[in-house]
Amino acid sequence: MKEYYVYILASGKNGTIYTGMTNNLLRRVDEHKQHVAKGFTNKYSVVNLVFYEQTTSVETAIQREKQLKRWNRAWKIALIEAQNPDWRDLAEDF
Repeated sequence: MKEYYVYILASGKNGTIYTGMTNNLLRRVDEHKQHVAKGFTNKYSVVNLVFYEQTTSVETAIQREKQLKRWNRAWKIALIEAQNPDWRDLAEDF
């Protein structure tokens, strides 16, 4: 069964944030950390994994990513801090 992830990266605590979706969280976070994609996360050094959710449905993951992208910044910060109050880089646990 496939797994899909919706994730939020941050440049630091209360810093610039980015929301994305992938089917391979480890690979995708590593790509952000290695600055493989020359875009928003590279420009603003948004590389710390501060939040993620897992699902087995690609449709659910896409819908959730779109939902989070529509949220205002305060809601995203509250979501992050509910599970990761210190804004630790969760990728360090992998």
